Amino acid sequence: MTRPPRNGTAGGTAGGETGAGAGGKTGGGMTAAVRRLRPETRWAYVFLLPWLIGLLVFQLGPMAASLVLSFTRYDLIGAPEFAGLENYARMAEDPKVARAIGNTVVYTLLHVPLAVALALGLALLLNRVTGRAAGVFRTIFYLPSMTPHVAVGVLFLFLLNGQAGMVNEFLALFGIEGPQWTTDPDWVLPGIVLMSLWNLGSTTIILFAALRNVPRELSEAAMIDGAGPWQRFRAVTLPMISSALFFVVIINTITSLQMFDQVYTMFFGNQVAQQSHGDAALVYVVYLFQQAFQFLHMGYASALAWALFGVIALITLVQVKVGNRLVYYEAEEHAG
Repeated sequence: MTRPPRNGTAGGTAGGETGAGAGGKTGGGMTAAVRRLRPETRWAYVFLLPWLIGLLVFQLGPMAASLVLSFTRYDLIGAPEFAGLENYARMAEDPKVARAIGNTVVYTLLHVPLAVALALGLALLLNRVTGRAAGVFRTIFYLPSMTPHVAVGVLFLFLLNGQAGMVNEFLALFGIEGPQWTTDPDWVLPGIVLMSLWNLGSTTIILFAALRNVPRELSEAAMIDGAGPWQRFRAVTLPMISSALFFVVIINTITSLQMFDQVYTMFFGNQVAQQSHGDAALVYVVYLFQQAFQFLHMGYASALAWALFGVIALITLVQVKVGNRLVYYEAEEHAG
């Protein structure tokens, strides 16, 4: 017969196992957790690693650096000098900041409603197309979104030419004398809005996808009850696509507040073009770019950037608060 182990041996063994278990949980907890991950999960983290490194190095890192620079005087040549809130106080006294903010707000108020309304109209037209032609028209409507913004700016610089532009020539067919879109200060911002309506592909496709998900039986039930096309659109279609509308309004608002490349290409690419309209086309991000890379006021430009970030965050928060009261979520309805 086998003798049972002595108390000392058993105790020592038990103590050793207890100590090893405690040490494994304390010192090797992370390793054990990683080992418990399924192989596909570990590979997912491996493939995500380049993106995470890029996020840290090219986005979060520069954002943190710009926040620090916003409290300094820095010209890219000498060492940064701490300036406290001087850059933020300077913004309140800079008349060009006020002009840039005004132009950006006017552009946003014009562009967002027009872009969403026009994109919704195009999405409704796409929703009526069936068969093979549907894919062709979706591609055609989305193609303008693939055009580089610099190319769009150059294109509309010719289209909106006051003397020989195609837009004014089209208006002349109806006996309308077109304005000087690129030189008249009163028409510069409307011209920029007209140019920005070229890029509606993404908004159109998002709204088209939402329309495709509207249950057909709801419209049919409303039709049986005697509802006309407008009543069905207002009482059935709009509530069902309200979440998509809410999303595109937020995205278009953020994009409008950051408008830069097309405007810079059209109006700030050379001194002659810039002098012809004064500050009528000076939007906020263009002024930020000028301070950073034309005048080398990197600290002031960083303060401008963080002020814009704060404004966008505040506007988005307000939109979310208001939108949650107006947007219909089907999942919440089923849950209730």
